[in-house]
Amino acid sequence: MPSTTGRESISSSSGLKRRKNMQAVLYVSHGSRVEETRSEAVACIEKAQAHVNVPLYKICYLEIASPNVADGVEELVQNGASEIAVVPVLLLSAGHYYKDLPEEIKHMQERFPSVTFTYGKPLGVQDRLVDVLVDRIESTTTLQNSPLNLLLVGRGSRKPETKRDIESIANKLKSKTNVSNVDVCYLAACGPTFEEGLETSLSRAGEGAIVVPYLWFTGLLIRSMQERIDELKAAGHSIEMTHYLQDHPGIVEALADRVKEALQNKESFPVLS
Repeated sequence: MPSTTGRESISSSSGLKRRKNMQAVLYVSHGSRVEETRSEAVACIEKAQAHVNVPLYKICYLEIASPNVADGVEELVQNGASEIAVVPVLLLSAGHYYKDLPEEIKHMQERFPSVTFTYGKPLGVQDRLVDVLVDRIESTTTLQNSPLNLLLVGRGSRKPETKRDIESIANKLKSKTNVSNVDVCYLAACGPTFEEGLETSLSRAGEGAIVVPYLWFTGLLIRSMQERIDELKAAGHSIEMTHYLQDHPGIVEALADRVKEALQNKESFPVLS
């Protein structure tokens, strides 16, 4: 497992001087029981971190995996951090961004009142991320020269803006490709469901369908989607699935830019009421 910590030579109260205004970055990924998922997250974050001029950083997880947010903050503070830019390693704004992570950091503010926390943004809707999807589609060559239907698959959320964001991405994707249709569906929390999306996409006129997962890393969702695609192919359907986003250069660049924005953010972390 790659290292999840970057450190400077930091002084401490045990004998060395602690620097004032020591900036640090806390990357908060979703978390997974699947080791490959965590390894992919770390690899992508490390590539982004290489473009960030802040040597002190820590990678942690919101749930399931370790270290958690509290562990990450504690280690950064122990290593001298007085300002921590919290960077959510998330594609879109949903419950984790608006509720779960702010609640975690509120507890850390209470525990470390002398530390300043600032908050970054998820990657959001960006043309360069749509370009990543186009690249992934073009790399799926089996059906590339046929009239195609695309099925864009989001993770899903009860937040209505998540659906708006996925639909916006779908519209941008259609404008950047020559496909016949771009349908959308979701894996959880909202509809249409993945099965409903597959049915719609395969029922449309055209020579085939390409499923485009708007997911950052591998995991149980990607595996279950691929198993379903394989079943449909075995049944005679013309359907393929692109690779997920992973550490495409466009994704790495977008994450690095979000870190730099968080470092420039002078407003303290929002405290929940």
